[in-house]
Amino acid sequence: MLYITMDLKDKKILLTGGGGFLGKFVFKKLLEHGAEEKNIFAPGSREHDLREKEICKKAVEGRDLILHLAASVGGLKFVRDFPGEAFYDSAAMSLNLIDAAYRAGVKKFVGVGSVCSYPKFAPLPFKEENLWDGYPEPDNAFYGLAKKFMLVQTQAYRRQYGFNGIHLLMVNLYGPGDNFNPERSHVIPALIRKIAEAKKASRDYIEVGGSGNASREFLYAEDAAEGIALAAMRYDKPEPVNLGSGEEISIRDLVATLCRLMDFKGEARWGANYPEGQPRRKFDVSKAQQEFGFKAATNLESGLKKTIEWYLEHE
Repeated sequence: MLYITMDLKDKKILLTGGGGFLGKFVFKKLLEHGAEEKNIFAPGSREHDLREKEICKKAVEGRDLILHLAASVGGLKFVRDFPGEAFYDSAAMSLNLIDAAYRAGVKKFVGVGSVCSYPKFAPLPFKEENLWDGYPEPDNAFYGLAKKFMLVQTQAYRRQYGFNGIHLLMVNLYGPGDNFNPERSHVIPALIRKIAEAKKASRDYIEVGGSGNASREFLYAEDAAEGIALAAMRYDKPEPVNLGSGEEISIRDLVATLCRLMDFKGEARWGANYPEGQPRRKFDVSKAQQEFGFKAATNLESGLKKTIEWYLEHE
C-alpha cells in the first residue's frame, strides 16, 4: 500500500516524555526516519512542568509536530494509591498542550493514550469502535479517563478549528530500560525483579498478586516507538488507533515463562484477594496495519529475554 508520508527532515519536533522509558525509543526512531537531532526538543519534567499553561505555550513555539507521551503513569498499584495524581496530572498536561499547540499553529499533534480507556468488559479483541461502550475498569479508570479526555479534545479541536490531532491507544509496554521500581512498575518488570531477588536470596518461592487468571497483551517498547513514528508520518484521521502485538497471555502463563527464562525453580504463591484490574486484554490491531503499515516485530519471548538481560546487567 502506498502511504502519504510526512517528511521529518527539517521538522521542528516537541517530544514530551522524551527522557522516559518509551520516549527514549521514540527519539531513536524519529532519527531513523529522517528527523534531525538538533530539531527534536525533549524537555524534562523538572524544568518544564506541562501542567502549567504558560510553560506549554513556550514549549510549542515554532514546532511543526508534537508527540505527547508525558503522563503521570505507573502500574495498577500506582493508580490505586494515587488516583488524583494519575488523573489530574495526565489530563492537565494534554488539555494545556493541545490548546497551546492549536494556538501556535502546530501542524500535527500525536497523543499517546492507553488500553486503560477501554470498558472493563469490552468484547475481545478490543476494537476502536468499542471504546465508548462502557466505563473503564474502576481501579484504572482515573488514568484511562484522563487519556480519553485527550482523545475528545483532539477531536473537538479538529471539528472546530481543523487541528490535525491523532490518538493512539497503547497496550502494556515492556522492554530494556523499563521502570523496575515496585511502587510504579507494571507487571513484567515487577515480576522480573521479584524472581531475580528471590534467586539472590535463595528463596524457593515468589509472591504474586491475584489469581493468575487475568490476561494481558504486551508490546515491546521499541515496536511501540516504531508505531508512533509511522503514525506521525502517515496517519491523519480523527478516529483512535490501537497499537499492540495482538497476542494475549494469562498472568499465570507469563509467570511460568519468566521463571523458565530466568531459570527459577521455585513456586509462585498467588494472592487471590489482590485486585487484578481488567479481566482480559487483547487488541484488534488490524487498523494500524491498514492505515499506516504498523505490525509488531518482536514476539513476547524474544522481548522478555532482552528485558531480563538488561535488568540483570543494570540492577
